[in-house]
Amino acid sequence: MEAVLELEIEAEKVHELMNRAQAAYRQAYIPYSHYPVGAAVLFASGEIYSGCNVENVSYGLTVCAERNAIFQAVARGERELKGIAIAVPTDEFPSPCGACRQVIREFAVDCPVILINGQGQTKKTSLKVLLPDAFVGLV
Repeated sequence: MEAVLELEIEAEKVHELMNRAQAAYRQAYIPYSHYPVGAAVLFASGEIYSGCNVENVSYGLTVCAERNAIFQAVARGERELKGIAIAVPTDEFPSPCGACRQVIREFAVDCPVILINGQGQTKKTSLKVLLPDAFVGLV
């Protein structure tokens, strides 16, 4: 991963984001893929919200962990995303899908993205690295 946005999040919040993302994947409802994902998002208020992936037999109705966490925050009035952590229990690092990248972009022009594998190893990147040419609607 290329040029990483300098983390503008205090170390304590980074650790909390990571811990909450790791805890969230344990709640995943994954009877079809058997691939749990957890995410935790930090908003400008300082609050952290977490979410897990929730699958449905009609795959199009499945919700990713990242969007689950963001939508919970938005439902509580949050609008300015400051950072996200995404965790899985596997050896490989997770990566948000295109839909999740675009939803992250809806609430942040750029933000740190922390990817955590099952060994507790991290890769730090940014939204702009993951989605360099985001779609921006006419607002």
